[in-house]
Amino acid sequence: MDSPAVTLMERLGLSDDELCEVLAVDPIAVITNELDHRPELQILLALTAEAADRVGATTLRGWLRRNGPTGVPLEHLKARDFQAFEDDLIVLAERGYVVRRA
Repeated sequence: MDSPAVTLMERLGLSDDELCEVLAVDPIAVITNELDHRPELQILLALTAEAADRVGATTLRGWLRRNGPTGVPLEHLKARDFQAFEDDLIVLAERGYVVRRA
């Protein structure tokens, strides 16, 4: 059975290092599933579950690394700016995943 952290990592296509950075934990905490002190994990799981249902997991993973109207969602996560990430998800829900030509 996967841990909640692994579920988030797979849903967003995060590397091990990215997951640890987003959650501000070391790899041992992820491996041992000692993340009860990280309330943002459950919040991120709930927010991203809705987005994955709406646009699909593959699209969500691609969207995470693309520049949107307010920046790159992954950069917001890595900066632990969860409000900005939530705003990114709101834009995704309202506009969908918009692909533009360069």
